[in-house]
Amino acid sequence: MRNRKSGYGCSEGCPVEATLDVIGGKWKGVILYYLLEEKRRFNELRRLMPGITQRILSLQLRELEKDGIVHREVFPEVPPRVEYSITEFGRTLEPIINQMRDWGEEYKTRIQEKEDIG
Repeated sequence: MRNRKSGYGCSEGCPVEATLDVIGGKWKGVILYYLLEEKRRFNELRRLMPGITQRILSLQLRELEKDGIVHREVFPEVPPRVEYSITEFGRTLEPIINQMRDWGEEYKTRIQEKEDIG
């Protein structure tokens, strides 16, 4: 497990803070969303998320791997092939990620409706 910087202001041991520390941030939820669909290679993830830099994607994947959420498999081939997948423990986040997707779709619909009216 990674060393964590507490910064959300919850009392020590707050489970919401622990969850946000693992899946929070701009990209981790999106990475998990795509990995829940299927195994992905690094550049495949980059193509799916054009706004992410190579450095940040690498960092986020490394953190998710250290937290036991993502598995990184290196195949002994030339050129090397690396695939990322969700671990069994990481799969427990699927209902949370799906709820986030559903909420996001509803939010986008509401915003669009407001823009269409106003």
